[in-house]
Amino acid sequence: MTDQTKSSKQEKQKETLAESIAGFAAVFVSGLFIITFIIQHFEIPSSSMERTLLIGDHVFVDRLTPTGKGFPGPLMPYRNIHRGDIAVFVSPAEPGLYLVKRIVGVPGDHIHLVDRNVFLNGVEQKEPYVYYDVNSPYHAPDEYRDDFPSASPYGRATPEWAQSMHKYRDGPDIVVPAGHYFAMGDNRDVSYDSRFWGFVPQENIMGGPLFIAWSLNQTAEDFEPRTIPQRIGSFIYTATHFIGMTRWRRTLHLVH
Repeated sequence: MTDQTKSSKQEKQKETLAESIAGFAAVFVSGLFIITFIIQHFEIPSSSMERTLLIGDHVFVDRLTPTGKGFPGPLMPYRNIHRGDIAVFVSPAEPGLYLVKRIVGVPGDHIHLVDRNVFLNGVEQKEPYVYYDVNSPYHAPDEYRDDFPSASPYGRATPEWAQSMHKYRDGPDIVVPAGHYFAMGDNRDVSYDSRFWGFVPQENIMGGPLFIAWSLNQTAEDFEPRTIPQRIGSFIYTATHFIGMTRWRRTLHLVH
């Protein structure tokens, strides 16, 4: 190899500062776009979706496919929410709060519960994902929660839902209106869901969980409001015990 060839090869391998900055900026902007508009990270703070999702699970949420947003194509088959899908949405009762629940009813569906069992359009549903902790005090019979919507909602549901629920009654059923969904947590005994605050508007839905990126062995107490020193202490503890706290078997676990 001649000196001229070596010199030419070295010049091609060199990258100017401007090119390096431009390359970094392109990667950063692409990553920011994906995180903002396509995939978003959420952390599970409650037990309402056990055992499908555990407290401390960190999930990546697909913001396009389950909502029908974007430009359909053969490589990106967008679709609307279906029954049985798990969805992340803005709480109708507490704007600004994100919830994760399973979609039980879609527009037009007739729903009621009898002794915790869901009847959809007159047919009792088999729901293998539903979880009950029979040793929990919350498993005690609850007429409003377990036989929805036959019992009076007053004192149990939000005032808005208690006052408007009758508009959607058809015999023993609640009928899901157009542009809305009926959602419940898989851990039915403790889930604060559509039984208590009503339907989920289509525009509130953010997307659906794809997979668990990682999972930490945490409890609901770890997500309670804390002072700044307590937050710092909790962060340091988690950082120094990260390996031991990680539920390795749940890493990259698909959510369904």
